[in-house]
Amino acid sequence: MTSLLAREPKRALVIALRYLGDVLLTTPLPRALRARYPDCQVDMLVFRGTEGMLENNPDVRRVFTIAERPAAGEVRAMIRRLWRHYDVALVPQPGDKPHLFGLAAARVRVGLVPPEAGHAWWKRLSLRHPLLIDEHLHRVHENERVAALLGLAPARTVVPPTAHVEVDAWAARLAAEAPGAPAFDARRPFAVIHPSPRWRYKQWHAEGWRGLLADLHARGLQLVLSGGPGEAESRYLDSLLEGLDDATRQAVVRIQGRLSLAELADLLRHAAVYIGPDTATTHLAAACGTPTLALFGPTDPRQWGPSPAIGLDQPWAKAAARQVRGNVIMLQQLVRDCVPCQREGCGGHRGSRSDCLDQLATATVVAAAQSVLPPAGTAQGGGA
Repeated sequence: MTSLLAREPKRALVIALRYLGDVLLTTPLPRALRARYPDCQVDMLVFRGTEGMLENNPDVRRVFTIAERPAAGEVRAMIRRLWRHYDVALVPQPGDKPHLFGLAAARVRVGLVPPEAGHAWWKRLSLRHPLLIDEHLHRVHENERVAALLGLAPARTVVPPTAHVEVDAWAARLAAEAPGAPAFDARRPFAVIHPSPRWRYKQWHAEGWRGLLADLHARGLQLVLSGGPGEAESRYLDSLLEGLDDATRQAVVRIQGRLSLAELADLLRHAAVYIGPDTATTHLAAACGTPTLALFGPTDPRQWGPSPAIGLDQPWAKAAARQVRGNVIMLQQLVRDCVPCQREGCGGHRGSRSDCLDQLATATVVAAAQSVLPPAGTAQGGGA
């Protein structure tokens, strides 16, 4: 494989200035760099608040963080900190800030640029070999194109974070974090349910979540309810729980906002099943090897479908009622030809509803969950 590098790099910077899921899907690049160049020290630059996706990542030496909307002084300080400190910078995103920091960090830069020339001319000139971003290509495969410029092997292994929490430590850990919740045993079958995405337009209906929780409880699974720490998510989960029957509600272990991403990854590794919408936690579950049900609506799976633990060798199709890749099952409700529309819901804004998710039947999701679980009353999953 031909490389654009004249010599073996000693220091490399990978820039991932987007959301949590994007940071996770960028981890194949440090893995591929270290596989080819074991002595290379790889650092990453990410938005502050997303660095948890890199906790104890064995391929990353140091993580730099910057605010999502940094003041001019913070940008200048970061440029000074990075200035010509690296042999190569990988910029797998077309935005202005990633390219600016890449330009400062290294003399050799590879990465992606927007397909439209426009004001992006300087990004093209700044790269040793600019690649036009393909709006229909998965993020992992886009990163793989960047890796190929450096002569690296296929970069498809997503590396989840870890807090090194052992399976037998979870009983005490969750008892402390969720006082009053039922006793939990990670060696018994349990489901992790993550109902609330960051934005409303990716949300499945409340009736579906309640029906799913009731079915999983009836099958004897322990119920772990996950979610972000925000107030809006708390209110949404409160409303879901209030609508459950007493027995199901009392069986729920609510860990929303109580675990770090690395701790959550350690817990997910033992789950019998995970169910969630298009959110970073769904990507995390997929990368951890958990049997994962991903409920997709407006988002195009070809770009943003979860990457299974074995790697995404076969791309996701644009639209299908049910697709399987490795440990991941993706469900879509094809209500109209517009699915997936790649818009922010039917109203075109983040607080909007999405018909394709509102019409995804509870029975469809319950059946998919049952397909990865042993018959009711016989499940032996969880813990290894």
